[in-house]
Amino acid sequence: MERSKQKQMNQNENEADSAINGHFDGGVKIPGWSAAGTPSTAPSSSVMESWREERTRSLEDNEISLPSIAAAYTTILRGLGEDPQRQGLLKTPRRAATAMQFFTKGYQEKIIDVLNDAIFDEDHDEMVIVKDIDMFSMCEHHLVPIFGRVHIGYLPNKRVLGLSKLARIVEIYSRRLQVQERLTKQIAVAITEALQPAGVGVVVEATHMCMVMRGVQKMNSKTVTSTMLGVFREDPKTRDEFLTLIRS
Repeated sequence: MERSKQKQMNQNENEADSAINGHFDGGVKIPGWSAAGTPSTAPSSSVMESWREERTRSLEDNEISLPSIAAAYTTILRGLGEDPQRQGLLKTPRRAATAMQFFTKGYQEKIIDVLNDAIFDEDHDEMVIVKDIDMFSMCEHHLVPIFGRVHIGYLPNKRVLGLSKLARIVEIYSRRLQVQERLTKQIAVAITEALQPAGVGVVVEATHMCMVMRGVQKMNSKTVTSTMLGVFREDPKTRDEFLTLIRS
């Protein structure tokens, strides 16, 4: 009985470690791809496409939760030594609550809603890059802003994505409580699951206000993260071409 219980606990821990906002950390599980990040012959339908199963908050949820979030901000103001009843702060709790819901509106959206009508069959096999996509997010550790730029490249495999949709994918995942490492991987995996390209590369350059306004207070620090899948990981020439083009 003890052994069975321990086995179940270990399984639960492994599942918790692998799931990241609907995607997978560590070894990325991608339909039609091997664990090494290369295309496999297994049919994509045999693995559930996680990008189809994501919305965790609705507009109705926003309306219901707004008063309680505003009340929480009122408590915070009192805890900081302020008077929530003074003129300048009377509407602050509700404004702050509304703003926080906007900052995290990515929880209201699903990737499939964005991509369904924007994937096209196209006999194009050269690299597609969209760079310098503005990104705004919230650090999940301190609830302060992260902002910067995202560069995305992919090598099509008979299917291409409407260019603006790459920016929409960035918007959906960045408008959540995030860490930059997870954000970078989620963008790459979503594109891979949707298009099944030969490879995907994502680079994120960002400033974290938790490093600028507090803590080490380094004004000019930037964090750079990357995720390379498929030929972007396996072929140095493809990876170098991508990195050269986003720097040009």
